[in-house]
Amino acid sequence: MTPEIDALLARLPRFADQGVWKPGLERTRRLLRALGRPQDAFRIVHVAGTNGKGSTASFLAAISRAAGVRTGLHTSPHLWSVAERMRVDGQAAPERWLADALARAQPLVERIAPSFFELTFALSLSYFAEKEVELAVVETGMGGRLDATNALGPALSIITDIGLDHTQFLGDSIERVAREKAGIIKPGVPVATSARSPAIEVIEAVAETRGAPLHPVDRDVRTLSETVGLARSTVTAATPSRTWRDLRVGLAGRHQIRNALTALRAAELLRFDEQAVRTGLRDVCALSGLRGRWDVLLEEPLVATDAAHNPDALAAILRHLEAFRQAGSALTVLFGVMRDKDIAAMGRLFASAGAYVRPVRPTAERMCAPEELADLLQRAGVRVGPPCTIREGAQAFLAEASAADMLLATGSHRIAMRREDLPLRTDSG
Repeated sequence: MTPEIDALLARLPRFADQGVWKPGLERTRRLLRALGRPQDAFRIVHVAGTNGKGSTASFLAAISRAAGVRTGLHTSPHLWSVAERMRVDGQAAPERWLADALARAQPLVERIAPSFFELTFALSLSYFAEKEVELAVVETGMGGRLDATNALGPALSIITDIGLDHTQFLGDSIERVAREKAGIIKPGVPVATSARSPAIEVIEAVAETRGAPLHPVDRDVRTLSETVGLARSTVTAATPSRTWRDLRVGLAGRHQIRNALTALRAAELLRFDEQAVRTGLRDVCALSGLRGRWDVLLEEPLVATDAAHNPDALAAILRHLEAFRQAGSALTVLFGVMRDKDIAAMGRLFASAGAYVRPVRPTAERMCAPEELADLLQRAGVRVGPPCTIREGAQAFLAEASAADMLLATGSHRIAMRREDLPLRTDSG
């Protein structure tokens, strides 16, 4: 981000850094009214869930773009620039546009006092309207019922898998979290969901109360075969519309097949054609601009990054790694995580995987300090190394790794690894 954008955003309360959450819809509604109700210019798909919502939103945006539809995609948090939250046809908004938009919005900021998320979300919609998108896929920030994005009126709602996350705000049981996520369901608006029991029962009850047609993926989609590769997968599945043979999925792991099939069912409900579905699922990263979801930066040795930030997401990534791990290979993890996560549970997963974990030095106030993180991990039985930056950890790993070894950077969007974090390698070594 430019210093100009940093300065304009610095005064806003921000959950990612300070853990400040300002629930409620009124500030967002006031912002959108003041901006001329940009959301009225395009159709909207609203996506909530604990895990998989960003990937599912990206799959659907990629399908929409492959169909020739001008597509906006709002996701959060970002990896390296706030502008990544507002993408049109896979491209982030220009930082110059964002800086100018923030400057113009300052009178509204003074009058309405929005949070960082509320303001950047409203500006996303303004950008989409300015760029004349036809469909916007919008991911919730936290929860659903009181999330700023719930000020929208979507054509379709999607609720992905439900797990325990942000329990201090959303509730300490799956049912309570599901009830918050189901808050995005609107009267009469169809809902596609990959939620499982006991969350699906809560979602069914809310949908019935609001007269919203419900399309559970576990009922509507039957997987006939699947082949999971290191960087991508292939699946054949039957839906109420047809049998989809040999769909190529551009994100790896069985959990991503589930996200892809959720997007597929949503695409059927939106009446996208077969070729758009096939192309969008296959080329999801290129078409949507998605980063940080199982990015494989190097294959021998394996160097990958994934923004798994809770036990369920981490377990899925470690299962995927284990399927391709060779006997005797070492797994090194560069791990940075927010203090409010279930670090003990994540530590137990690392211990079971036999991982050697190096705490990553914090890049945000809300991140757990390396000393505290090391202590929590050691209590869980994890072998812990010295703290490092992402670049330091990657360089140390590559200096000693065999071709069969694995390096994973994970725990938060804040520590996503980039290719430039890897040292230059030559044929001579």
